[in-house]
Amino acid sequence: MIALTEPGGANEIVVSADDALALSERVMRRAGYSEDESRIIAANLLDAELCGYPALGLARLITIAEDPRTRQPRNPVSVVHGTPVSALIDGGNYVGLYALHRAAEIAIEKARASRFALVGVHNSYLSGRNARYVEMIARAGFVCIHTACSEPYVVPLGGKVSAFGTNPIAFGLPGDPDPLIFDMGTSAITHSEVVLASRLSEPLPEGVAVDAQGLPTRDAAAALAGGILPFGGHKGYGLSLMIQALGLAAGAALPRGRVQDFGFLFVVFDPGLLVPPEQFKQLLAELIRQVKSTPRQPGVEEIRIPSQRAFQERRRRCLEGMVLERRLYDSIIALAA
Repeated sequence: MIALTEPGGANEIVVSADDALALSERVMRRAGYSEDESRIIAANLLDAELCGYPALGLARLITIAEDPRTRQPRNPVSVVHGTPVSALIDGGNYVGLYALHRAAEIAIEKARASRFALVGVHNSYLSGRNARYVEMIARAGFVCIHTACSEPYVVPLGGKVSAFGTNPIAFGLPGDPDPLIFDMGTSAITHSEVVLASRLSEPLPEGVAVDAQGLPTRDAAAALAGGILPFGGHKGYGLSLMIQALGLAAGAALPRGRVQDFGFLFVVFDPGLLVPPEQFKQLLAELIRQVKSTPRQPGVEEIRIPSQRAFQERRRRCLEGMVLERRLYDSIIALAA
């Protein structure tokens, strides 16, 4: 590990992927997770950091350790209702980084058997970067649509009190050599980014949050006491509300009776149900080629495809390591001690 001082006095440290993984596993073991569970959770957080999403990466170790649910009893992740093509899963109060990994494995297993799977997860929280799960499923050869709702962080259009989660939607399509992945939150900024900004005492961008009085704010602590805005006005608001409603089908209200709670849904199918799989991959590759070859506006070097940058960053950081903010790194070290 090499400590660096950047221009402007920011104290940072470079950490290798192997060191970051080992450190993350130690923190999760200290938090009470088993060796296998810690490995899965740590790999998820490391991958988010490698792909260039620090708010969903190693900083989440602190969030998990601080969350009171981490100190509450856990039960095995289990299927409470299932058919050959579906499963309703009780996450057992496990952090979503583990429960949704297991759900993705179950979805793949059912899709291999029946070419279709519908999987819902409740009684879990903090699923992290949802692209991780749809990439797992897409690399297994299936199309995946995934939605995730949570407890209230986001205000409805025109409101000043939060009513639903940041509510991401993610898509994964099998491709060659890499799948096509798109993962977006329906809020103007993710809750994890607000938490990270609060930890680092950094301002938020304009127009993404309100304080407890419903007034615009760039103060992250005030935003945590108030709410985050939906992206894109009425369009983001409507999409977020629909994702919150879909969470009810995944059992969001079952653990605590609250309709504003965590619920995760996977819709998975074999593209061969509609188009021969290899032909589908060829058609997808041609679509991407045509999009990337579109004439560019002045000053634009490249038309990028969703997930392209993340895959490039992952490869680069696996070789070169990751730059972490020193205060966060020290906090993580303290958790592992």
